[in-house]
Amino acid sequence: MIPDIRLAYNQSYSPAQYQALLSDLKASTGVEPAFRIAETPVFVPRLLTERLLEAGDAVVKVIMRPDIKTLTAGAIPKTYNVPGENARPQFIIVDFAVTRADDGSLTPKLIELQGFPSLFGFQEQLAAAYRRHLNVPSGLENLGKGLTSASYRDLLRRTIVGNRPAGETILLEVLPLQQKTLIDFAVTEAMLGIPVVCVSELKQSGRELYFERDGKKRPISRIYNRVIFEDLEKMRPQLGNPIDLRQDFDVEWAPHPNWYYRISKYLLPHISGPFAPRAWFLDEIPVLPQQLDQFVLKPLFSFAGQGVIIDPTPEDLEKIADPGNWILQEKVTYAPAVETPTGPAKCEIRLMYCWPEDAPAPILAHNLARLSKGKMIGVSFNDSQDWVGGSSAFFEY
Repeated sequence: MIPDIRLAYNQSYSPAQYQALLSDLKASTGVEPAFRIAETPVFVPRLLTERLLEAGDAVVKVIMRPDIKTLTAGAIPKTYNVPGENARPQFIIVDFAVTRADDGSLTPKLIELQGFPSLFGFQEQLAAAYRRHLNVPSGLENLGKGLTSASYRDLLRRTIVGNRPAGETILLEVLPLQQKTLIDFAVTEAMLGIPVVCVSELKQSGRELYFERDGKKRPISRIYNRVIFEDLEKMRPQLGNPIDLRQDFDVEWAPHPNWYYRISKYLLPHISGPFAPRAWFLDEIPVLPQQLDQFVLKPLFSFAGQGVIIDPTPEDLEKIADPGNWILQEKVTYAPAVETPTGPAKCEIRLMYCWPEDAPAPILAHNLARLSKGKMIGVSFNDSQDWVGGSSAFFEY
């Protein structure tokens, strides 16, 4: 999106460089990426960088409201309400579409947000691989402003491990070896020295949790939580008879499962500003918009774009039995702003914040970019095209 840098990149690119990038990722992590990696990073110009940071700060201010738990009291399904919730989400993820303002300049529009981790380990690995193998100028930065590779790792350690021993901290997931994000788990384990553990491995003794490896009992005092409870319930038959995680265990969660619901689509109707498309709970709209094709219908409780209706009709709305669990959000028009050798691509940029216990406010740590040439942005919807997929943004600060 920075014209001279984009032109130089496209002219210097070769398929051999891209293959070297993919081989590097597999060799350095021991895992082959299970999702498509884009042939290019995204070069973000200064004005768009400033607008992204301003929009991200505005979202964070809503999350830092003293009454945030009261505001989001209805967000947590009773079935998944877990005791022992802490005072803050250690992770805040905010997704923005790159669009064009009326004056033609690039500007962000809020798409979604999560109180749940993203690919904090892998994205740093990917950004470094782009620098090694492709034409990324040294003046652009992928980390949050002021962070270095060393301070970023320290920030992750403070956020994920906290004050607990790394040996008593685990990365917890449902069938991690089968997840598309396995490559991130591998990088995180190598970076922080915390084992990746499947829910099926957990054992309990009263309020204490532990697992066994190499014939040894390993106590657990902190959980880097990657478990989505809906997924856990769907996969429960494959897991044998795992313990019920909705108990009051003597562990610290990072993040606590309840924040997955609190910081979610549920907050979209409460966020306003030039970067925020209009959004309502479906049961709170006094009059439905006449031009429904200008809106997107999203279920509150879904993952990876499942259940989203891009072009809703009145009939779609009539079929919904629980309108309080759906959001109607103003449709965002992505700008085909990233020029590639095979045509322009649309872009979404994810700002990834860490909020360790020793920080007064969330810290912008990293980013994730996704490129698309189709209707849907998710990497799984673009498998048949090139110059699309998961990527990294490099900002002009």
